[in-house]
Amino acid sequence: MMSTATQLVTLAGIIPGAKPTQIPGMSDTVSQLLGYALWGLVLAGVGGTGFGVYKLAVSDKSRHGGGSEPFKWMGGGIVAIVLAGSLITILNGIAG
Repeated sequence: MMSTATQLVTLAGIIPGAKPTQIPGMSDTVSQLLGYALWGLVLAGVGGTGFGVYKLAVSDKSRHGGGSEPFKWMGGGIVAIVLAGSLITILNGIAG
């Protein structure tokens, strides 16, 4: 059964409705927080990538513009998504 705070956050659409897989030998609270933290990292990566695409679209295209900044945002976002995705996969493999 979900706590009231978890239900409110899930209903608000901040955290996806995914239920993290419990890892054997780990307490329920820690396992749940770890799962939601990884989903939060995925969402942050998506936000960073989207912001990089936005900055690329509105950036100054002249020779004197800061052309590498959007790619830093997009790269950081993609790295966050890949890192969180691989950690989710590893933890789901452990939980079996």
